[in-house]
Amino acid sequence: MTIALPNAPAPAPRRQMLVATAIASGAASMLMMGMLSLWLKFRAAAPTRQTEDGLYVIKDWLPADLKIPEVAANVMLATIALLAFVAQWAVYSAKREDSQHRSLALGVCLVMGVALVNAQLSVYTQMDLGIASGSYQTMFYAVTGTMLALIGSGMAFTAVALFRSVGGRADDTQLISSHALYWYFLTAAFTVMWFVVYVQK
Repeated sequence: MTIALPNAPAPAPRRQMLVATAIASGAASMLMMGMLSLWLKFRAAAPTRQTEDGLYVIKDWLPADLKIPEVAANVMLATIALLAFVAQWAVYSAKREDSQHRSLALGVCLVMGVALVNAQLSVYTQMDLGIASGSYQTMFYAVTGTMLALIGSGMAFTAVALFRSVGGRADDTQLISSHALYWYFLTAAFTVMWFVVYVQK
């Protein structure tokens, strides 16, 4: 007669995808904060000039005829905030094994990502700045272009998650949670960039 030992406990989940996303988001955060720090340094070091009436001294940082399309910039902020909410909806659906709503939420995320890119390209078109026309123009394209590249990587993440969801992967809760974490980071980074670049100028 033999005595069977009980099964060993299941190993704890390692959450490699979530940890990797958190590390990548941290690295991208340092990149964006470093670029915005350079922006603020360039702005602080800009030469000063007096207004036409001689009453005020202003920083000669912005080009004189520059008009920033604030409506498009504000729409981008609202869109990315809503996108983070929809990404959380995908997590909610994945945890409840609701594949239809999970796929729908990821599809909406992808469409809203396209809307973000379209709005940023609209800002570029309306501002009509040359990249090498001055320090402001170079910094503007560097900062907003980097943010645009990060949004593009978020859209690629969304496309992969959507492909797996439509393909019937019911055990992708960790991937969907990582996807939402990345969009949370993008929302926070974009909000800071929006305040520094589009509001404070």
